[in-house]
Amino acid sequence: MMAEPSQAESPVNDYAALLGSLQQLAEFILELQALAVRQYTPVVESILRSGSRDVRPIEQALSGLLDFCSYEPALLLYKRLCRYYFDIDPIATVDYVYAYRDLWDSATEAQP
Repeated sequence: MMAEPSQAESPVNDYAALLGSLQQLAEFILELQALAVRQYTPVVESILRSGSRDVRPIEQALSGLLDFCSYEPALLLYKRLCRYYFDIDPIATVDYVYAYRDLWDSATEAQP
Protein backbone atom coordinates (compact mmCIF):
# COMPACT_ATOMS: atom_id res chain seq x y z
CA MET A 1 0.00 0.00 0.00
CA MET A 2 1.39 3.41 -1.00
CA ALA A 3 1.59 6.11 1.56
CA GLU A 4 -0.05 9.38 0.71
CA PRO A 5 2.38 12.23 0.13
CA SER A 6 2.77 14.51 3.07
CA GLN A 7 1.50 18.05 2.85
CA ALA A 8 5.11 19.25 2.55
CA GLU A 9 5.46 17.23 -0.65
CA SER A 10 2.20 18.29 -2.26
CA PRO A 11 2.28 19.97 -5.69
CA VAL A 12 0.67 23.09 -4.23
CA ASN A 13 3.47 23.50 -1.69
CA ASP A 14 6.10 22.78 -4.35
CA TYR A 15 4.55 25.46 -6.55
CA ALA A 16 4.47 27.97 -3.69
CA ALA A 17 8.11 27.21 -2.87
CA LEU A 18 9.07 27.66 -6.51
CA LEU A 19 7.25 30.99 -6.71
CA GLY A 20 8.96 32.12 -3.51
CA SER A 21 12.36 31.17 -4.92
CA LEU A 22 11.65 32.97 -8.19
CA GLN A 23 10.56 36.08 -6.32
CA GLN A 24 13.77 36.06 -4.29
CA LEU A 25 15.81 35.63 -7.47
CA ALA A 26 13.99 38.51 -9.18
CA GLU A 27 14.58 40.76 -6.16
CA PHE A 28 18.27 39.83 -6.14
CA ILE A 29 18.59 40.64 -9.85
CA LEU A 30 16.97 44.05 -9.32
CA GLU A 31 19.34 44.77 -6.43
CA LEU A 32 22.31 43.72 -8.54
CA GLN A 33 21.22 45.94 -11.43
CA ALA A 34 20.80 48.93 -9.11
CA LEU A 35 24.22 48.25 -7.58
CA ALA A 36 25.79 48.15 -11.05
CA VAL A 37 24.29 51.54 -11.89
CA ARG A 38 25.54 53.00 -8.60
CA GLN A 39 29.03 51.71 -9.33
CA TYR A 40 29.20 52.59 -13.03
CA THR A 41 27.64 56.06 -12.79
CA PRO A 42 30.73 57.71 -11.25
CA VAL A 43 32.97 55.88 -13.74
CA VAL A 44 30.96 57.11 -16.73
CA GLU A 45 30.62 60.61 -15.29
CA SER A 46 34.37 60.79 -14.71
CA ILE A 47 35.12 59.74 -18.29
CA LEU A 48 32.66 62.26 -19.71
CA ARG A 49 33.72 65.09 -17.41
CA SER A 50 37.44 64.59 -18.03
CA GLY A 51 37.10 64.34 -21.79
CA SER A 52 39.33 61.27 -21.68
CA ARG A 53 40.18 59.67 -25.00
CA ASP A 54 41.73 56.62 -23.35
CA VAL A 55 39.79 53.77 -24.91
CA ARG A 56 40.63 51.20 -22.24
CA PRO A 57 38.46 52.58 -19.41
CA ILE A 58 35.72 53.47 -21.89
CA GLU A 59 35.60 49.95 -23.28
CA GLN A 60 35.82 48.41 -19.81
CA ALA A 61 32.81 50.46 -18.72
CA LEU A 62 30.85 49.63 -21.87
CA SER A 63 31.63 45.92 -21.54
CA GLY A 64 30.59 45.90 -17.90
CA LEU A 65 27.42 47.91 -18.46
CA LEU A 66 26.33 45.70 -21.34
CA ASP A 67 25.39 42.93 -18.91
CA PHE A 68 22.90 45.24 -17.19
CA CYS A 69 21.28 46.97 -20.18
CA SER A 70 17.94 45.27 -19.54
CA TYR A 71 17.69 47.79 -16.67
CA GLU A 72 16.73 51.23 -18.01
CA PRO A 73 19.17 53.31 -15.89
CA ALA A 74 22.06 51.08 -17.02
CA LEU A 75 20.93 51.36 -20.63
CA LEU A 76 20.91 55.15 -20.35
CA LEU A 77 24.50 55.13 -19.05
CA TYR A 78 25.49 52.77 -21.85
CA LYS A 79 23.94 55.03 -24.49
CA ARG A 80 25.58 58.16 -23.06
CA LEU A 81 28.98 56.51 -23.12
CA CYS A 82 28.42 55.13 -26.65
CA ARG A 83 27.55 58.62 -27.90
CA TYR A 84 30.71 59.98 -26.31
CA TYR A 85 32.86 57.12 -27.63
CA PHE A 86 31.56 57.53 -31.18
CA ASP A 87 33.67 60.68 -31.65
CA ILE A 88 36.76 58.78 -30.51
CA ASP A 89 36.30 55.46 -32.33
CA PRO A 90 33.15 55.14 -34.43
CA ILE A 91 33.93 51.60 -35.59
CA ALA A 92 34.38 50.27 -32.05
CA THR A 93 31.24 52.12 -30.96
CA VAL A 94 29.21 50.44 -33.69
CA ASP A 95 30.50 47.10 -32.38
CA TYR A 96 29.13 47.99 -28.93
CA VAL A 97 25.80 49.01 -30.44
CA TYR A 98 25.59 45.68 -32.27
CA ALA A 99 26.60 43.84 -29.09
CA TYR A 100 23.69 45.51 -27.31
CA ARG A 101 21.31 44.61 -30.12
CA ASP A 102 22.50 41.00 -30.21
CA LEU A 103 22.05 40.60 -26.47
CA TRP A 104 18.97 42.68 -25.69
CA ASP A 105 17.08 43.63 -28.87
CA SER A 106 16.04 40.16 -30.05
CA ALA A 107 12.36 40.85 -29.31
CA THR A 108 12.18 43.69 -31.82
CA GLU A 109 13.74 41.54 -34.55
CA ALA A 110 10.90 39.03 -34.24
CA GLN A 111 8.33 41.66 -35.17
CA PRO A 112 7.45 42.00 -38.88
